[in-house]
Amino acid sequence: MNPLVQKFEGTGIILGSNSPRREQLFKELGLKFQVLAKDVDETIPTQFRREDIAMFLARKKALAYKTEVHESGLVITADTLVAVDDLILGKPTDAKDAERMLKLLSGRRHQVITGVCIMSNRKSESFFVKTDVSFKVLREEEIKYYIETCNPLDKAGAYGIQEWIGMVGVDYIQGSFYNVMGLPIKELYENLMRF
Repeated sequence: MNPLVQKFEGTGIILGSNSPRREQLFKELGLKFQVLAKDVDETIPTQFRREDIAMFLARKKALAYKTEVHESGLVITADTLVAVDDLILGKPTDAKDAERMLKLLSGRRHQVITGVCIMSNRKSESFFVKTDVSFKVLREEEIKYYIETCNPLDKAGAYGIQEWIGMVGVDYIQGSFYNVMGLPIKELYENLMRF
């Protein structure tokens, strides 16, 4: 039997996210869970270092589920951001903003940081995972095509590595591929096994 499933059998698990990518990745762990999305203010606090921002936002999202987490339950939330130089990129506001972000990432290396929070009614643990990603120089028409055919507005940094732009544009990644998708599965598994 899957050791994680065995450990959390009978536990009510909430995935606090409206991301179809996170839901897909979470399913691969084999756990029974429900998806419950809530709107939480994701304003980026400027006084923290980037890793702490991702964890702060993941914890803030988890706290929104405090009343839903019962005696034998837990909630898992995450927040992903993209950092290039001193800039932190969240989700673009519109197509023009997505184009700006992709031009900024073009031909450059950046970091994808995901903060994750696991919370029960007794305790809470947070961690972050960082992945380096490098893009080739993106052509104007590649950026436009991607924005027109995919949905960059619900993704930090305006791109999904598993989508067309990732397939044709990413030169290399160093670290967790799944982290760039929005949920570092290996690290989540290890943290859940210790929780």
